[in-house]
Amino acid sequence: MLIKIAFSLIFEEQVADNFSSPESVNGWRNKSVVTEFILLGLSSSQDIQLFLFFIFSVLYGAAVLGNILIILTVIIDSRLHSPVYLLLSNLSFIDVCQATFATPKMIADFLNERKTITFQGCMSQIFFLHVFGGSEMVLLVAMAYDRYIAICKPLYYMTIMSQRMCTVLVGVSWTIGTLHSASHLAFIVNLPFCGPNKVDNFFCDLPLVIRLACLDTYVLEILVLTNSGLLSLICFLLLLISYIIILAIVHHQASGGMSKALATLSAHVTVVVLFFGPLIFIYIWPFESFPIDKFVSLFFTVFTPVLNPMIYTLRNKDVKEAMKKLRNRHVGSKQVF
Repeated sequence: MLIKIAFSLIFEEQVADNFSSPESVNGWRNKSVVTEFILLGLSSSQDIQLFLFFIFSVLYGAAVLGNILIILTVIIDSRLHSPVYLLLSNLSFIDVCQATFATPKMIADFLNERKTITFQGCMSQIFFLHVFGGSEMVLLVAMAYDRYIAICKPLYYMTIMSQRMCTVLVGVSWTIGTLHSASHLAFIVNLPFCGPNKVDNFFCDLPLVIRLACLDTYVLEILVLTNSGLLSLICFLLLLISYIIILAIVHHQASGGMSKALATLSAHVTVVVLFFGPLIFIYIWPFESFPIDKFVSLFFTVFTPVLNPMIYTLRNKDVKEAMKKLRNRHVGSKQVF
């Protein structure tokens, strides 16, 4: 809230400066208003774009089908109606959403010479990116809490991790993600865009769009960085602390328990590293442009939704058996008809 108030005061002050500037009689009113943005995409070569069209079509299909298969498996198989799989199915749902908010347009743009997006479409991409990203960060913390209870307090696991608690954790993750994204949107939706409209990415990335505004955005960039950085830092520290506590408790309880705990946590730690690793790069050089920035964007929107199902669930014996059972049931029903 304080960040939003600070932004409002700064924005009003800059608006006043621009309207009182001797270089312009009517301030921004005499300047053209941007109604669309041009996305420069991943490559300008037609041959490369055709190749990327097939590659990312396959990856997008794998991400969506893989995560939907996990969701259906958890819903249909009663043996998977437990807290850990409820949280995993919600992670899969977020991954489907995260893969869908920008990737289909990117794939379609590979076949278009002119890659444009409306102002409203650009704001929507920014909003959904931070909703899904913020929700996933908080959900990863919830999953770490679930593992903490399962490993450190197994006798109280079903009592603490009740269906109501799981619903609350999922609801909190979506609420925080939505509020986090809404605060970002409040920063940018009323900015004046009056000239440059080229975004050097395949979707509307918040820092890149902010730089196109017709005012000095240095302070605004710091506020946006602080807003995202605080949520990321808090979630990362909670994850780090929870995993350290789990390993410390297991180490003191039994010498042979360490390998079992590491095996249980390996999937979670892998996803956390894959998710927060690129964030570290972003926050070290938050508003500098590098060629690797597009790869980081691809990692969040395409590769993470593809990898998460394999890391979290396809290596899980219970899930694989449930999928085989679901497949055999489907094949059996076909043979009957």
